[in-house]
Amino acid sequence: MGPALQAAITRAWVAGGWVSIGLSPVAWLYGALTGLQRAAYRVGLLRSHRLPVPVIVVGNVVAGGAGKTPTVLGVVAHLIAQGYRPGIISRGYGGSHQVPTEVISGSLAADVGDEPLLMHRNSGVPVVVGRDRVAAGLCLLNLHPDTTHVVCDDGLQHYRLYRDFEICVFDARGTGNGRLLPAGPLRQAWPRAAVAPAGQAVERTLVLHTGANALPGFKARRALAPFALNAAGQAMELSALRDLKTPCHAVAGIAQPENFFSMLRDLGLSLASTRALPDHYDFDSYPRNEYKGKTLICTEKDATKLWQHRPDAWSVPLIQTLPSDFLAALDAGLHGVRKASVSSPHGHTTH
Repeated sequence: MGPALQAAITRAWVAGGWVSIGLSPVAWLYGALTGLQRAAYRVGLLRSHRLPVPVIVVGNVVAGGAGKTPTVLGVVAHLIAQGYRPGIISRGYGGSHQVPTEVISGSLAADVGDEPLLMHRNSGVPVVVGRDRVAAGLCLLNLHPDTTHVVCDDGLQHYRLYRDFEICVFDARGTGNGRLLPAGPLRQAWPRAAVAPAGQAVERTLVLHTGANALPGFKARRALAPFALNAAGQAMELSALRDLKTPCHAVAGIAQPENFFSMLRDLGLSLASTRALPDHYDFDSYPRNEYKGKTLICTEKDATKLWQHRPDAWSVPLIQTLPSDFLAALDAGLHGVRKASVSSPHGHTTH
């Protein structure tokens, strides 16, 4: 898909218009197919599988990044603070893995995906990637049998994995134009109906917003850190970056790169140039002459790949703070899950 067409579709996802109307027949077909999938779970033709520990799915119904990864990290940090031993499973988008694979310190983003590698580095808990979330979860529990909770990065529409609790993340786009893909940004209609046999219990769903929109839910606080890091772990205050004599070139291979550039500018950083790249960009073919003689600045996710080529590039972390009332609601929901599971020796049964 060309950049111009992609930009037109992205605009249509927010404002509607003729592009969205023209794509509506495809969206109706998409809606019918996904509806059949949910119906198959409702009538028992397809079955979900429970893991022997509580599963928390963090995902979204809007295509593109909405803030799932920092939300996963926040939930994991909260569980650790409560004395639990969580682990993370992820699809590992962009990785070449064919079977469930544990992310380790020597893993490459090309093998396991950039977001799982970032979560491994920042969480301090086991991370396993796999196209089949059930198999990934079982692999995690086999490798780390002391795991008390599995936090699934993405997967609201992956009904094979039974979820005890789920968190749906929205950004400033909200539900956009309210239409399904590709006429709109929605992977499924919102609000959703429960798919009970798949463990998609609406009463155990929390809605978290990482940007201002009109939907009800909890609001996370997001800000860039006041410092940047290079591959050697050296830190530099952003104020020092502002004082550098060499011009700054910022790159971002994320879902909404302009947000990163705007946040840098809001912190007073003067950007001589920027480059918005496709989400999960691998940087292997990035033109080196574009940043020659410039200070290179990137996101944490991009650094997992860019540091292989430019270890001196400065990565600016994103800090997301989960509100206390959200964490209280999460604790209450998980307490209900644990109380309901007393009758089973493992808390759950496997279908």
